[in-house]
Parts: sequence; structure tokens; C-alpha cells
Amino acid sequence: MYRASLAIIFGVFSLPALAQVTPVGLWRNIDDKTGEAKADIRIVESGGVLSGKIDKRLGKDVKPDDTCDKCSDERKDQPILGLEIIRGAKKAEGKDVWEGGKILDPENGRDYTLRMTPIDGGKKLEVRGSFGPFGRTQTWVRVP
Repeated sequence: MYRASLAIIFGVFSLPALAQVTPVGLWRNIDDKTGEAKADIRIVESGGVLSGKIDKRLGKDVKPDDTCDKCSDERKDQPILGLEIIRGAKKAEGKDVWEGGKILDPENGRDYTLRMTPIDGGKKLEVRGSFGPFGRTQTWVRVP
């Protein structure tokens, strides 16, 4: 009986840790070139599909009225704050990887093929944007 109670208690307390191995949540985008924090991105799930919006902009050159003037779709000239930059990512079968979606770089208006992989027990997120054989990976940090 004592062992069963302990197993239940440890099981309940480990659930939050297991639930964190997902891209869903608030992430701090760290620029892979400068190492500076650029934005907080909130990733949400709906029907097994992930999307993400810029929740907060960071940095010394941020202007509240900045828009995505280089975007070419319905996001053109929309405010960068609140802009949906992640669309359509789904969990890969049998892996802790989300892919198949797109990520927008508001600085150049381009969409890239997206791959997101939680690492370090879900405390960090490897975000890879690629265009054909070219791409780059950023490591985002979960915001508590």
C-alpha cells in the first residue's frame, strides 16, 4: 500500500515535467548571430497543429509601430507585435519533433520550412528554418 501511494505521488509530480517537452508555451528568441534576445514568441496548439505569434519585442531598436513591410502575404504591413510567424507545424510520428510548418522571418518577409525540437528537458527549443539545402538553427529559451 505504501509503495502504491508513493508511486501515485511521484507520478502526479512528474506530470508537469513530461508536459513541458513540447513547443507549446512562451519562448525567448535568441538571435543566432548576435546572441541578443529579440522577442518572446507564444506557441499554441489547436487540433494537433502549432502556431506562434510575437508576444513581446525586445531590443534597443524596437519601435512599437514597426510593421512587416517585406511580407508578401496577408501579413504585409501588419504590426510585428502580435504577428503570426509560425504556422502549420505538426508532431512527427514517434518523435519529439514538430515539422511540416513554416516560420516567417519578419526582417526579410520570407517563409522557411520549420522544424522544432525541444531539448534540455523542454527548457530550450531548437528552431530550424530552412530553404532548400540552406538554413539556420536558433536555440530559444522557455520563459517561465
